[in-house]
Amino acid sequence: MPMGHTATAQAGSGGLTATEHRLANGLRVVLSEDHLTPVAAVCLWYDVGSRHEVKGRTGLAHLFEHLMFQGSAQVKGNGHFELVQGAGGSLNGTTSFERTNYFETMPAHQLELALWLEADRMGSLLTALDEESMENQRDVVKNERRQRYDNVPYGTAFEKLTALSYPEGHPYHHTPIGSMADLDAATLEDARQFFRTYYAPNNAVLSVVGDIDPEQTLAWIEKYFGSIPSHDGKPAPRDGSLPDVIGEELREVVEEEVPARALMAAYRLPEDGTRASDAADLALTVLGGGESSRIYNRLVRRDRTAVAAGFGLLRLAGAPSLGWLDVKTSGDVEVPVIEAAIDEELARFAEEGPTAEEMERAQAQLEREWLDRLGTVAGRADELCRYAVLFGDPQLALTAVSRVLEVTAEEVREVAKARLRPDNRAVLVYEPVAPAAGDAADDTEEAAAAGADENEEAAK
Repeated sequence: MPMGHTATAQAGSGGLTATEHRLANGLRVVLSEDHLTPVAAVCLWYDVGSRHEVKGRTGLAHLFEHLMFQGSAQVKGNGHFELVQGAGGSLNGTTSFERTNYFETMPAHQLELALWLEADRMGSLLTALDEESMENQRDVVKNERRQRYDNVPYGTAFEKLTALSYPEGHPYHHTPIGSMADLDAATLEDARQFFRTYYAPNNAVLSVVGDIDPEQTLAWIEKYFGSIPSHDGKPAPRDGSLPDVIGEELREVVEEEVPARALMAAYRLPEDGTRASDAADLALTVLGGGESSRIYNRLVRRDRTAVAAGFGLLRLAGAPSLGWLDVKTSGDVEVPVIEAAIDEELARFAEEGPTAEEMERAQAQLEREWLDRLGTVAGRADELCRYAVLFGDPQLALTAVSRVLEVTAEEVREVAKARLRPDNRAVLVYEPVAPAAGDAADDTEEAAAAGADENEEAAK
């Protein structure tokens, strides 16, 4: 049986607990009981994302996310979906810069099925991976890129700003979607080698949260995962560290068929897992987190120069995080007008910091968001995996709320003054152009329909 220990509720955890265990093959297991409803969430994080890819082979991590739903030794074709959904469960997978995850939420009495399915593909996917499934999913990913990036208004903004924010050769310079050329170049042997390197139990964390019997759950995990061999050939990810400040403003103007002018910017901010990152999150919440924020009130309500304005944090652990600003202009308003107003608001905030009321509201907003995640079995399972993979300690997920509430207004002001500056941002400006002659009149409707698919997983 696996070795493990039981954790008692920590201060600031809201009474939530988690136990940690490790199998002989290196698989880390985190369990958290919650008998409120008869459901159980299974979440499996592999420590591999786009930052582990090399030039010329981008997109492999995301491609493999799709390949993991194409069958394994005992589950053919689309069987993973069919079995989970037939048992009343839901499932999906996602890829980011820093990890790839797979997850199921099941009726509690169907937990064993989800564990068996995850173990079967971890241990035997290569027996089912062939040229047919490779070509099938390559086409799916390329179509996903067309729908979510290439053929949607502002769809390439994330890719362009990421490339501006992180220099050429940096592990975060490219996004998880990958390039069309690299997707075309990927071979079956590339995929097989990728699986052998990264899809091993000692490169993964499995969390199970919900209406579970921990002893029985551990017995199932040992039964299904325990015989999968570990793999020690994983290369260390490349160093993602950068200076705190870019040192200049980086700017690109994009002329495309978009509905309105747009100003987007990415500011280099502290790495995730630090107190400074929590302070930055609070700063961006005060400045642009919702309709009560300073920038929204200034641009949308007062000046009426924008129809939408928001500021949020893309948290990254292996590289500087990014403060993400997104503003869509109103009517014929020029981007310099928007930019001047934003810089004025940022400069004022850097000098004055948040008011007591703003600080209370921002902390309450982030607290609610954290409690929303921890309050569901799926959200808690995901956060336990995240803290285990990225920071080595799943227990940190249970005290995240208290850490946000401990940050002071002065810390928020300091991080804004140090980082939210014109010489520490990459800027993307969209200028609309007229549709090319012969384009259909309903292009805008088609683009909107494609954009609606952005948050839906392409059929696997």
